Amino acid sequence: MNFGKRVEVSVFQKPKKGNYECGDSYFYTETDNEFVCAIADGLGSGEFAKESSQIVIDIIKSNIHATVEQLVKVCNSQLQGKRGAVLGILKLDFNAKTSSFSSIGNIGIMSITDNQEKKRNIPNSGYLAGFHRTFKVMKHQLEPNTNFIMFSDGVMDKELSQYFFTNKSMESITKTYEQTSEKVRVDDTTLIAMRYV
Repeated sequence: MNFGKRVEVSVFQKPKKGNYECGDSYFYTETDNEFVCAIADGLGSGEFAKESSQIVIDIIKSNIHATVEQLVKVCNSQLQGKRGAVLGILKLDFNAKTSSFSSIGNIGIMSITDNQEKKRNIPNSGYLAGFHRTFKVMKHQLEPNTNFIMFSDGVMDKELSQYFFTNKSMESITKTYEQTSEKVRVDDTTLIAMRYV
């Protein structure tokens, strides 16, 4: 659990049944001006999936001040000849009061404000593997006390109850998810709960 000055974060992650290593990688950081969070899911599962997802995360760690669009492009270019990965990136700009999100493949994100305005991103299809691809970046005004839930495809829709979006404690969201979701994961699973305060 991380309490930044402006964003509270809690993470649940579990590998696919039978795997020692999770093929999902994630990263988040907060600076004075922005917050960046990313989930990368390497195609397949296990060690080789982890290699691809970790390449993507390492690039984002080294380029946190780049725009979401720039990050997706540079990550894609570095995966040529690798197994490939899907990616979701969220960036909160504290000065401009905006949130930007892009997803290639099946990384989902949902947000809900204090006044119950709910948004769900529709991911761009495909995956990153070095080929040119078109994608869109969703941009919204950033409102205080907004919850963001980002998740890989191991999270099933039926496991995401309304509780996850209205709760004020990010740690209780991930703990509740751990207790109420399927115990045996049929895919690598990562769920990151974030609250912009």
